[in-house]
Amino acid sequence: MTRAPIVVLGAMTRYPVSGIVWLTMQYVLGFRSLGYDCYYVECHGGTPRPFVDNDDGTRGAARFLGDLMTRFDLSDRWAFHASRGSDRCYGLSRSQLLRLYDSAALIVNLHGATVPQPEHAATGRLVYIGTDPVLIEAQLHQGSPEAAALLEPHVAFFTWAGNYGRPDCRLPVSDRFPFQPTRQPLILDLWNRDAPTSGRFTTIGGWRQLWRELEIDGETYHWSKHLEFMKFLALPERSGETFELALSSYEPSDRELLEAHGWTVRDAAPLSADLELYRDYIRESHGEFTVAKDQNVRLRTGWFGDRSAAYLAAGRPVVTQETGFSTSLPNGDGLFAFSTLDEAATAVEAITSDYEHHSAAAREIAAEYFDHSIVLPPLLRACGA
Repeated sequence: MTRAPIVVLGAMTRYPVSGIVWLTMQYVLGFRSLGYDCYYVECHGGTPRPFVDNDDGTRGAARFLGDLMTRFDLSDRWAFHASRGSDRCYGLSRSQLLRLYDSAALIVNLHGATVPQPEHAATGRLVYIGTDPVLIEAQLHQGSPEAAALLEPHVAFFTWAGNYGRPDCRLPVSDRFPFQPTRQPLILDLWNRDAPTSGRFTTIGGWRQLWRELEIDGETYHWSKHLEFMKFLALPERSGETFELALSSYEPSDRELLEAHGWTVRDAAPLSADLELYRDYIRESHGEFTVAKDQNVRLRTGWFGDRSAAYLAAGRPVVTQETGFSTSLPNGDGLFAFSTLDEAATAVEAITSDYEHHSAAAREIAAEYFDHSIVLPPLLRACGA
C-alpha cells in the first residue's frame, strides 16, 4: 500500500552534475522504496544558469528534469516552479503542486537550498537536511538573522555532520535549532559491480575553490580541497600504487605539479555530465583515496561524503581524511580514516595486501550504515511521519 506523499525540494538544475543528481535521486528513490509516493520539486527561486540560452533558463531546466524523471520512472512525479519572474510551473501545475504540499506527509528541504515559501511552512511538515555542514552553523553562531529566518519555518533539522554535538566536535551548536546527524541514503543495487577493477585509486572533485573561506571566533577555515591534497603529494611514490584524480577547477600548473609527484589527472567534466560514466568510474576503480575540506577536518564535524559512500556500496575500499567520522563509522576494515601521510600509506598497503577482504568489508559498511532502509526510517520517525 502506498503511503502519503513525500516531497523532496532540491536544486539539481542549479548544479546539474552527476554527483548532485545521484545524491538527490537516492533520497527520492529511497522514500519511494519505503512505500511513499515521492515527488521531486524545485522552487528554489534561483536562476538555473547552466540552462540559460537567450532566456531565463526555466524551459531548459524543465526539459532536463522531465528527461531525468522519466529515466527513473517518475515522469508524473516532478515540478519545476519558476517562483521568480514568470511564476510558471512545469511538470505538475501550480494547483496540483499546492494540493501536493497540503497532502504531504513530509516536505524535505534538501541542502537547505530552497527558501521556504508560505505554502511549505503552512503544512507544519517542512524538514531541513543540511548535506554540507559548517556554513549555516557558523552563521547561526554569529547571530545571522538571515540564517535564522531560513531555518525558522522547519519543524525538524538534520545534518551530515555526523559528529555534531559530541565533545570533540568544534562546530558551534545551536540551542534554537537542534540538528540531528544523518547520512546519505543509498540504493545499494545501483552500485553493484562484479567486473575486475582498473587497479587505480581514484576520486572525483574540484581542485581550487578559494571563494568560500569563513571565520569562526577569529579563526579562518578553508573550503578548497587542494590545500589538503597538497599535504599528501608524496603518496604515490611512498606507496607505489596508482592514483588518479578526476578534477575540475584546476590550472595547467596544478596538473604539472600533481603529475610530477606521480599522480594521474583527468578532466572531471565528462564524468560530471553523464550519470553512467560517473557511476562506472566509481565501480571500476580499485578504491577511493580522497581528502576533506579543512573546515570539516579541523572542526571535526564528522562529515562523510556521498561519493565515498558510493565507493563503499560498489565494494571499493575508501581511504579518506579523518573528519571525526570514525566516531560513528567503522575504521580499519574496508574504510580507513587518516590524518598523516604515514597513515594514508599504511591504509593503502593494507588494502592492496588483502583486497578481497577489504572490498567485501566496504560493501558491508555500506549495507549496515548507508542503505536507505537503515538511514531513512529513523529520520521519518524523528519527524513523526
